[in-house]
Amino acid sequence: MPIQQPRCTAEDYWALPEGVRAELIDGGLWDLASPSRKHQEIVIETSVRLREYIERQGGSCKVYPAPFAVNLFDDETTFVEPDVSVVCDRSKLSDRGCEGAPDLVVEVVSPSNPEMDYVSKLGLYREAGVREYWICDPERERTLVYNFGSAQVMALYPFAEDVPSALFEGFTMNFADIVARM
Repeated sequence: MPIQQPRCTAEDYWALPEGVRAELIDGGLWDLASPSRKHQEIVIETSVRLREYIERQGGSCKVYPAPFAVNLFDDETTFVEPDVSVVCDRSKLSDRGCEGAPDLVVEVVSPSNPEMDYVSKLGLYREAGVREYWICDPERERTLVYNFGSAQVMALYPFAEDVPSALFEGFTMNFADIVARM
Protein backbone atom coordinates (compact mmCIF):
# COMPACT_ATOMS: atom_id res chain seq x y z
CA MET A 1 0.00 0.00 0.00
CA PRO A 2 1.39 3.45 -0.86
CA ILE A 3 2.59 5.32 2.23
CA GLN A 4 2.53 8.79 0.69
CA GLN A 5 0.38 10.52 -1.90
CA PRO A 6 0.19 12.11 -4.43
CA ARG A 7 3.04 11.62 -6.94
CA CYS A 8 6.43 11.09 -5.31
CA THR A 9 9.93 11.58 -6.67
CA ALA A 10 13.45 10.33 -6.01
CA GLU A 11 13.85 13.30 -3.69
CA ASP A 12 10.95 11.99 -1.56
CA TYR A 13 12.48 8.52 -1.57
CA TRP A 14 15.88 9.73 -0.33
CA ALA A 15 14.23 12.02 2.25
CA LEU A 16 12.53 9.15 4.09
CA PRO A 17 13.42 9.05 7.79
CA GLU A 18 16.20 6.72 8.90
CA GLY A 19 14.88 3.19 9.30
CA VAL A 20 11.85 3.66 7.06
CA ARG A 21 12.03 1.30 4.08
CA ALA A 22 10.00 1.87 0.95
CA GLU A 23 10.13 1.48 -2.81
CA LEU A 24 9.33 4.18 -5.38
CA ILE A 25 7.16 2.64 -8.10
CA ASP A 26 4.84 4.51 -10.47
CA GLY A 27 5.12 7.69 -8.42
CA GLY A 28 4.05 5.99 -5.20
CA LEU A 29 6.14 5.15 -2.17
CA TRP A 30 5.34 1.57 -1.19
CA ASP A 31 5.97 0.61 2.43
CA LEU A 32 8.19 -2.40 3.03
CA ALA A 33 7.13 -4.30 6.13
CA SER A 34 9.61 -6.11 8.31
CA PRO A 35 10.23 -9.57 6.88
CA SER A 36 9.50 -12.82 8.71
CA ARG A 37 12.25 -15.03 10.12
CA LYS A 38 11.73 -17.59 7.32
CA HIS A 39 11.98 -14.80 4.74
CA GLN A 40 15.26 -13.58 6.23
CA GLU A 41 16.73 -17.10 6.45
CA ILE A 42 16.05 -17.60 2.74
CA VAL A 43 17.52 -14.19 1.84
CA ILE A 44 20.66 -14.73 3.92
CA GLU A 45 21.30 -18.28 2.67
CA THR A 46 20.69 -17.31 -0.96
CA SER A 47 23.04 -14.33 -0.66
CA VAL A 48 25.78 -16.33 1.03
CA ARG A 49 25.58 -19.26 -1.40
CA LEU A 50 25.61 -16.98 -4.44
CA ARG A 51 28.56 -14.98 -3.08
CA GLU A 52 30.53 -18.11 -2.21
CA TYR A 53 29.87 -19.62 -5.66
CA ILE A 54 30.95 -16.43 -7.45
CA GLU A 55 34.12 -16.22 -5.36
CA ARG A 56 34.99 -19.90 -6.01
CA GLN A 57 34.60 -19.26 -9.74
CA GLY A 58 36.81 -16.17 -9.58
CA GLY A 59 33.91 -14.00 -10.73
CA SER A 60 33.64 -10.27 -10.23
CA CYS A 61 29.86 -10.04 -9.66
CA LYS A 62 28.73 -8.59 -6.34
CA VAL A 63 25.83 -9.92 -4.23
CA TYR A 64 23.72 -7.54 -2.13
CA PRO A 65 20.88 -8.56 0.20
CA ALA A 66 18.18 -6.04 1.11
CA PRO A 67 18.15 -3.31 2.12
CA PHE A 68 19.99 -2.22 -1.02
CA ALA A 69 18.64 0.57 -3.24
CA VAL A 70 18.33 -0.18 -6.94
CA ASN A 71 17.64 2.79 -9.25
CA LEU A 72 16.11 0.31 -11.66
CA PHE A 73 16.07 2.36 -14.87
CA ASP A 74 19.01 4.60 -13.88
CA ASP A 75 16.74 7.61 -14.30
CA GLU A 76 15.58 8.45 -10.74
CA THR A 77 12.00 7.23 -11.39
CA THR A 78 11.94 3.76 -9.85
CA PHE A 79 13.77 2.65 -6.73
CA VAL A 80 13.32 -0.92 -5.53
CA GLU A 81 14.96 -3.00 -2.82
CA PRO A 82 15.13 -6.58 -4.13
CA ASP A 83 15.65 -9.23 -1.48
CA VAL A 84 18.84 -10.28 -3.30
CA SER A 85 20.57 -8.38 -6.12
CA VAL A 86 23.53 -9.69 -8.11
CA VAL A 87 25.36 -7.01 -10.08
CA CYS A 88 28.02 -8.06 -12.57
CA ASP A 89 28.64 -4.67 -14.20
CA ARG A 90 30.47 -2.86 -11.40
CA SER A 91 30.13 0.47 -13.23
CA LYS A 92 26.46 0.37 -12.10
CA LEU A 93 27.50 0.48 -8.44
CA SER A 94 27.52 3.77 -6.55
CA ASP A 95 27.55 4.79 -2.91
CA ARG A 96 23.73 4.87 -3.09
CA GLY A 97 23.36 1.33 -4.48
CA CYS A 98 22.85 0.11 -8.03
CA GLU A 99 22.23 2.54 -10.91
CA GLY A 100 20.43 0.32 -13.42
CA ALA A 101 19.20 -3.25 -13.56
CA PRO A 102 21.00 -5.98 -11.62
CA ASP A 103 21.81 -9.15 -13.55
CA LEU A 104 19.98 -11.47 -11.14
CA VAL A 105 17.19 -10.55 -8.74
CA VAL A 106 15.67 -12.85 -6.12
CA GLU A 107 12.44 -11.84 -4.40
CA VAL A 108 11.01 -13.83 -1.49
CA VAL A 109 7.23 -13.48 -1.62
CA SER A 110 5.52 -11.82 1.33
CA PRO A 111 2.10 -13.30 2.14
CA SER A 112 0.67 -9.81 2.61
CA ASN A 113 1.37 -8.67 -0.98
CA PRO A 114 2.26 -11.50 -3.40
CA GLU A 115 1.04 -9.61 -6.47
CA MET A 116 3.89 -7.13 -6.04
CA ASP A 117 6.48 -9.85 -6.80
CA TYR A 118 4.39 -11.93 -9.21
CA VAL A 119 3.01 -9.07 -11.31
CA SER A 120 4.34 -5.55 -10.68
CA LYS A 121 8.01 -6.37 -10.20
CA LEU A 122 7.98 -9.07 -12.86
CA GLY A 123 7.07 -6.43 -15.44
CA LEU A 124 9.47 -3.85 -14.05
CA TYR A 125 12.43 -6.23 -13.95
CA ARG A 126 11.80 -7.50 -17.47
CA GLU A 127 11.46 -3.95 -18.84
CA ALA A 128 14.57 -2.72 -17.01
CA GLY A 129 16.80 -5.47 -18.39
CA VAL A 130 17.22 -7.83 -15.43
CA ARG A 131 18.57 -11.00 -17.02
CA GLU A 132 17.25 -13.54 -14.49
CA TYR A 133 14.47 -13.18 -11.90
CA TRP A 134 13.65 -15.71 -9.19
CA ILE A 135 10.38 -15.55 -7.25
CA CYS A 136 10.80 -17.71 -4.17
CA ASP A 137 7.43 -18.44 -2.53
CA PRO A 138 7.72 -20.04 0.94
CA GLU A 139 3.93 -20.36 1.32
CA ARG A 140 3.56 -22.35 -1.92
CA GLU A 141 7.00 -23.98 -1.50
CA ARG A 142 8.07 -23.20 -5.05
CA THR A 143 10.38 -20.95 -7.03
CA LEU A 144 9.59 -19.43 -10.41
CA VAL A 145 12.63 -18.62 -12.51
CA TYR A 146 12.40 -16.16 -15.39
CA ASN A 147 15.28 -16.06 -17.88
CA PHE A 148 14.45 -12.95 -19.86
CA GLY A 149 17.23 -13.47 -22.40
CA SER A 150 16.43 -17.11 -23.09
CA ALA A 151 14.01 -19.02 -25.27
CA GLN A 152 12.85 -20.76 -22.09
CA VAL A 153 11.33 -17.77 -20.37
CA MET A 154 9.92 -19.38 -17.22
CA ALA A 155 10.45 -22.56 -15.21
CA LEU A 156 8.78 -23.70 -11.97
CA TYR A 157 10.70 -25.60 -9.28
CA PRO A 158 9.20 -27.13 -6.13
CA PHE A 159 11.32 -26.41 -3.05
CA ALA A 160 12.56 -30.04 -3.03
CA GLU A 161 14.21 -29.62 -6.45
CA ASP A 162 17.48 -27.85 -7.17
CA VAL A 163 16.95 -24.49 -8.84
CA PRO A 164 19.61 -23.84 -11.51
CA SER A 165 20.79 -20.45 -12.67
CA ALA A 166 21.18 -19.72 -16.37
CA LEU A 167 23.66 -16.95 -15.54
CA PHE A 168 25.92 -18.94 -13.24
CA GLU A 169 26.65 -22.33 -14.78
CA GLY A 170 26.74 -25.05 -12.16
CA PHE A 171 25.06 -22.98 -9.44
CA THR A 172 21.91 -24.42 -7.87
CA MET A 173 19.81 -23.66 -4.80
CA ASN A 174 17.65 -26.10 -2.90
CA PHE A 175 15.20 -24.14 -0.80
CA ALA A 176 13.88 -27.24 1.00
CA ASP A 177 17.36 -27.63 2.53
CA ILE A 178 17.22 -24.08 3.85
CA VAL A 179 13.71 -24.42 5.29
CA ALA A 180 14.53 -27.80 6.89
CA ARG A 181 17.40 -26.27 8.87
CA MET A 182 15.29 -23.50 10.44
